[in-house]
Amino acid sequence: MNKHILVVGGGYVGLYTVLRLQRTLRKELNDKSVRITLIDPQSYMTYQPFLPEAAAGNLSPRDVAVPLRRILKKAHILNGRVTKVNHAERTATFQPGEGPAREIPYDVIVMAAGSISRTLPIPGLTDIGIGFKEIGEAIALRNRVLGLLDVADSTDDPEIRRSALTFVVVGAGFAGVEALAELEDMARDSVKYYRNLTQKDLRWVLVEATNRILPEVGPEMGKWTAEQLRERGIEVKMETRLESCVGGHVKLSNGEEFDAQTLVWTAGVKASPIVNATDLPVDERGRIKTTAKLTIAGTRDAFAAGDAAGVPDVTDPGQYCAPNAQHAVRQAKVLADNIVKYLRGDELVDYRHKYVGSVAGLGLHKGVANVYGVKLRGFPAWFMHRTYHLSRVPTLNRKVRVVVDWTLALFFKRETISLGEVEHPRDGFRAAVASDRKN
Repeated sequence: MNKHILVVGGGYVGLYTVLRLQRTLRKELNDKSVRITLIDPQSYMTYQPFLPEAAAGNLSPRDVAVPLRRILKKAHILNGRVTKVNHAERTATFQPGEGPAREIPYDVIVMAAGSISRTLPIPGLTDIGIGFKEIGEAIALRNRVLGLLDVADSTDDPEIRRSALTFVVVGAGFAGVEALAELEDMARDSVKYYRNLTQKDLRWVLVEATNRILPEVGPEMGKWTAEQLRERGIEVKMETRLESCVGGHVKLSNGEEFDAQTLVWTAGVKASPIVNATDLPVDERGRIKTTAKLTIAGTRDAFAAGDAAGVPDVTDPGQYCAPNAQHAVRQAKVLADNIVKYLRGDELVDYRHKYVGSVAGLGLHKGVANVYGVKLRGFPAWFMHRTYHLSRVPTLNRKVRVVVDWTLALFFKRETISLGEVEHPRDGFRAAVASDRKN
């Protein structure tokens, strides 16, 4: 056996699949009869459930990033993008960050490219909009919120202050609600240090096109969450759509108009664009057609899982597994085992996992949960949220770092400093050069 396994994507599925293959194919990897290559634009995997806490300053951003090369020591990590897959020829086109593209041959491919934000053709969305899927976005959003508090405190113009202190979040799923709740919690703690600002000056608006928020935790807990957010002064606008935000002037479908300098877009995801640059079958939702055994339908030597794959839910015939971390991590285990079975000529097994429930953090000491039908709210749900996700963070190194961050937060107040200049580190140097030229 001399096989090259190519894994496209280093997110949950890619990382956990290779991690398990390293253990189950230890002998083959050592004698070079099996090689594994993983391709991803980043050199790390982002543990997305902790992004809201990283944005709010409860966790260091580095502690939600898992370095691929450090823990996937038996795999060859390539940073760049796969721009085309020709499965008929068993080749993938790899475009590194710099330099020309090249063809990479393989014997078995794993499509684990994940998803990107699903956007709509809304005028002005790129003017003030920012996603919430990457560490860079979480850091930028934190710097932006704190930076705008600085702006509002330092201006005498009421219109500038009002738009600076108006924050809009579109999408009331996990990402939107948790991001809004954590950032609002941080801003409320921070505003006490500003002489000219009060908590009443802050305006947070949650916009949701449907009539439910956090559908994953059920109608009752979703309704309770909406009530809790409203009690905190957050405006929750259901059955409302964002129609325009040109130049920061927000227009909603209910007729409301106001100015805002920050808009967080979390209104769903779609499969990675690489799905459309392959000769692999794609379903009506733009995902790779996948069987319950996590093989790609109608093909050989090809597997898929995670957000980019349409995986049938065998516990609920006719439905598909939800695109979330809970499924992705568990699919990776079955996927890795099935690859080993495939290489050894054994019978593959179905991915079978009943959704056990959901937990969501709503700020410090606040949360909501619905697990195995048990409904929790407030501190118990927040504690369960932290405990569950701590158990899921890869590597002991990261677990310890997260616990240390949380422990320090018990004794010291979180930092409320905007480091927005890190996004444009050369501006100061350029200004100095320009000044010298004038002189």
